[in-house]
Amino acid sequence: MGGGQVAGGSTLAEMDSGKGSVYPSEHLAGRDRATGVLVHQMTQHPSINHPAHFLQSSFTPDGAALIFTSYRTGTAQLFEARFPDGLIRQLTDGPPIHPYSAAIHPNGERIFFVRGGSVWRIDRIDLEERCIVSFGQARLGECSLAGEWLTAAALQGNQHGLVVGRTDGARWDFFPFSRAVIRPQFHPVEQEWIEFGAEPAPRMHRIRRDGQGLECLYYHGNDEFVVHETFLGKSGDLIFALWPRALCRMDWRSRLIRTVAEFNAWHITSNRAGTQILCDTNHPDEGLLLVDVASGARQSVCRPESSNQGSQWKESRYAPAGASEDAAADTVYGPHWTHPHPSFSWDEQRVVFTSDRSGHPQVYVAELGDLPGRPFGAMVM
Repeated sequence: MGGGQVAGGSTLAEMDSGKGSVYPSEHLAGRDRATGVLVHQMTQHPSINHPAHFLQSSFTPDGAALIFTSYRTGTAQLFEARFPDGLIRQLTDGPPIHPYSAAIHPNGERIFFVRGGSVWRIDRIDLEERCIVSFGQARLGECSLAGEWLTAAALQGNQHGLVVGRTDGARWDFFPFSRAVIRPQFHPVEQEWIEFGAEPAPRMHRIRRDGQGLECLYYHGNDEFVVHETFLGKSGDLIFALWPRALCRMDWRSRLIRTVAEFNAWHITSNRAGTQILCDTNHPDEGLLLVDVASGARQSVCRPESSNQGSQWKESRYAPAGASEDAAADTVYGPHWTHPHPSFSWDEQRVVFTSDRSGHPQVYVAELGDLPGRPFGAMVM
């Protein structure tokens, strides 16, 4: 499943590149050894390739294309692959993008992403790019999109925080915070609220998009490894991993916490209805699982066989303060491209994930319709 020959006899590494360049299909398909599910391998290039973001769909809303990040040109750039077996097109070039920052607008025509201290927009039709807002030498993180609002984690000099503003470039603000901010996300129903993580403990916080109402949602110490929180679809509640022991749910209003299931759920995401949770697992790696929220029952999807690197995942507490920001970050919590980071397609019939089992991280898609007894028959492990 590594690199190889493409049409015309050229190797994948030898193809010309540049904005708008079109590459031959790299599609392969096969059945997962554990579950029999059909799995599409969408990329083969011997470089880092991974889906755009695991908290947002990497598929376009019509399901016709998959947006991914690839380093095949030497730096992180956006690409799209026609699904399932079509051509690959390069969307960006020039200065590298933040590899996990892409957010697809619901109309499918625009993609928002980060370069350095700036938020950009690209039109998928003509590949025209526009800088929406620049915070100079600041460093911005992944984008979260809600309607015509965007937010991203930020570091301005030595000051951590998050930025919030409109997709037309208006009303952008920087809201400072005392520690590193991780993956701010808009509430799916009450979109004036933003939830964000911080590290080390306590992890979960919220703030209104006008900068008011900052509060900690759950006070805990470093002996509770709360991680990868996100929203439980339209329920508006939060779900999070209490690593490595349990998958938990927090009521958005009362803050009551209850256990959905006791197992090593790792990166998590929900369907829109809030009835199912998709996750990967680690230590031990039991593959990708679908979890029924009401019962906690689990269904095995497939085995990515990723290397799942990062020394801290062998622990049940956060790394020392600052470890996730220093030069050793890729050995403490990653590299992130060695983690599956599963996400749903817009129609929730497919799962996108990363695996480096071939020697390089590649983009894969599993067909949920192939699951025996879907949604929750006998668990296949």
